Amino acid sequence: MGILFPTFAQHPCDCFIKGVVLDRDSRQPIPGAAVFIKELQKGTLTDAEGHYRIDQLCQGQYTVVSSILGYKQVAQSVTLVHTSEQNVLLTEDDIHLQDVNVTAQRATALSSQTVSQLEGKALDQTRGQSLGDALRTVTGVTTLQTGSSIAKPVIHGMHSNRILILNNGIRQEGQQWGSEHAPEIDPFVANRLTVIKGAAGVRFGSDAIGGVILVEPAPLPTTKTVHGELNLAGFTNGRQGVASLQTEGGFGKRFGWRVQGTLKRGGNIRTPRYFLDNTGISEQNVSAALGYRSARLRSELYYSRFATRLGIFSGSHIGSLSDLQAVLEKGEPIVKSGFSYAINRPYQQIVHDLLKWKTDWKLASGGTWSLTLARQLDDRMEYDLHRPRNDSLAALNRPELRFRLTTYTGDLIFEHKPLANKLTGSVGISGFYQFNIMNGRPLIPNFRTYNAGIFWIEKLKLNRWEYEAGLRYDYRHMQVFRYENRVLEKPLFVFRNFSGTVGATYSINDQWTARFNAGTSWRAPNVSELFSDGVHHGAAAYELGDRTLQPEVAYNLNLSTEYTGKKVQAEVGLFYNTIRDYIYLKPQAEPVLTIRGAFPAFKYTQTDALYAGLDASLTTVLLPKLSGTSKLSLLRVQDVVLDQPIVMTPPNRWENSLRYDLGKWAGLQDVFVGAGNLWVARQNRVPGGPRSATSDFIPPPPAYSLWNLTAGFAIPVSEKRQLDVGITVTNLFNTVYRDYMNRFRYYADDPGRNASVRLKWKF
Repeated sequence: MGILFPTFAQHPCDCFIKGVVLDRDSRQPIPGAAVFIKELQKGTLTDAEGHYRIDQLCQGQYTVVSSILGYKQVAQSVTLVHTSEQNVLLTEDDIHLQDVNVTAQRATALSSQTVSQLEGKALDQTRGQSLGDALRTVTGVTTLQTGSSIAKPVIHGMHSNRILILNNGIRQEGQQWGSEHAPEIDPFVANRLTVIKGAAGVRFGSDAIGGVILVEPAPLPTTKTVHGELNLAGFTNGRQGVASLQTEGGFGKRFGWRVQGTLKRGGNIRTPRYFLDNTGISEQNVSAALGYRSARLRSELYYSRFATRLGIFSGSHIGSLSDLQAVLEKGEPIVKSGFSYAINRPYQQIVHDLLKWKTDWKLASGGTWSLTLARQLDDRMEYDLHRPRNDSLAALNRPELRFRLTTYTGDLIFEHKPLANKLTGSVGISGFYQFNIMNGRPLIPNFRTYNAGIFWIEKLKLNRWEYEAGLRYDYRHMQVFRYENRVLEKPLFVFRNFSGTVGATYSINDQWTARFNAGTSWRAPNVSELFSDGVHHGAAAYELGDRTLQPEVAYNLNLSTEYTGKKVQAEVGLFYNTIRDYIYLKPQAEPVLTIRGAFPAFKYTQTDALYAGLDASLTTVLLPKLSGTSKLSLLRVQDVVLDQPIVMTPPNRWENSLRYDLGKWAGLQDVFVGAGNLWVARQNRVPGGPRSATSDFIPPPPAYSLWNLTAGFAIPVSEKRQLDVGITVTNLFNTVYRDYMNRFRYYADDPGRNASVRLKWKF
């Protein structure tokens, strides 16, 4: 059949094609899919709900092509008279290059920034791990550990208050200032984890100096059919078991719902030579969502509760200076125990509640208003090693430290309609009110904070170029309440500053893209950095603040390029970041002896810092069924005032892996096997040199190399159902090592061999 190309004189070119792109199996919307008309080379991307629309078309017959990485391309013939609604169902593509890789795609941040996403089968291979451990598969991301069960994500060497985490669109607010305060988020709520590398303060507010992590659930279903997913995971090290169940469905054509829950239980972790006493974990999480949608209105109510009890390695709490010195010299715990599920003192107990309401209203003129309101309550209880002298039951159950942080957040954003199909943008205001109530022995005072911000972002697309710019202003008011010599003081701190960004993206061709972004962001000192004064038992450290600290101001430059071909996928990113008045915990010359024991001492200190480095990844198809992946992360951090390195920054890393896909084998489907190696260099860039213990109590540990094995397959159960099975063995050869980014490396080795089995059943 021939293709018709009507002229303007014959027919007006005011037609359009619209529709929604869905996953064929789950019927879930697919955001970010490319939909274009082959004959005109004109197209668009689907929005967050999978919808697309292509305007200003003439009548005629066209071929509509839909595609996205990880799915088979679909081409459909459309005869257009005036309007056409063309929905698309995409089927997952068994392209092994994309199954095993973390891919960089556009997200809700500025498109000139480097964005990596963990989803699909790559995300499934991390199920059962914490959020920090799951994100370690992303190039340029590592973790700050406190023992074996607590991990915080680190992006380009930055963590804690320099990284923003958005949990289902809400700025996660907990006691993230502590090195052992892991994010209070259940990764099972997400069907995608997105990492935005570099300053993103214009869109997300102050504190996003190092980057942003988006924990994104799938859109709520629009069909009446009830379906769901059951995930089970078991780990040999710690004898840990994890179970997570999610069900969802709809009411009528306008309502959708989802309910999810997770249980986790594990015992003492074992190093290659001994068990780590009191390193068990117990976790119970639940979430629920209810949504309504119509042609113009979309509204969603969401609630989640994260509850965990974490054992703190007892060998990190030492009673005397002589015993502490002996442990530092010998490098092993004084007392070694066997396996146990018991979680005794010291331990942490955390409950984090999140309630969110979001409403979007599409105007007839084409713009969209979005209002998001949320409340969070973070209740953190910390129990010291030694029991209170009063042996009453009430005293035994009372934590020595309790932090109750309540946060109210609100965002109002307007996205204007595209102007001339080239200019898009948004303007918004955001704010939060937060107060903290602290009980127990002194460490940080109570405080109350108000924050308000306003931003404006615009994007201009011209042929293969896309330009963008944004500006934001934030104001923060913090009132502190503390007793000094039994007299109540109320010091007031007011911080304000601008954030800005400019960037450009150039599509060299359909496979090759280059990005540049320059931005500035800032971060106010938090209450712990200003007023800490005492033993922080969870971190096994004595910490001292400084009330004269000034806000950090960062200037970021990022340059990256990505290539995606049929057999090769590559990405290289360079970053150069300077931070004025950089705040960090500086180790002091001598440990501190208190009535609760002997602890390494740290003081919050300020300087000017330089962060520079490179991320690179390469995945290639070596043979028809064999693919290989290589990831390299290089980082250099320098105190530019003292002209010396800064402590506790990640060493260089190089990771390599091979994967062989058998496809169908012995009645099984999607069969694959893989092997990999992670090499982590010794952190030689420390004050005084790599052999010096003067800057950090003991010299940095030596480099290490860890091997791992992976395998997976699907067991067909029926024509439409299958059981997915994943097997992983980490630290295959039970290597003895210590990671420089583990705060407990002073006292013990890191975990030994760990085999895991993951089962996934979709119904």
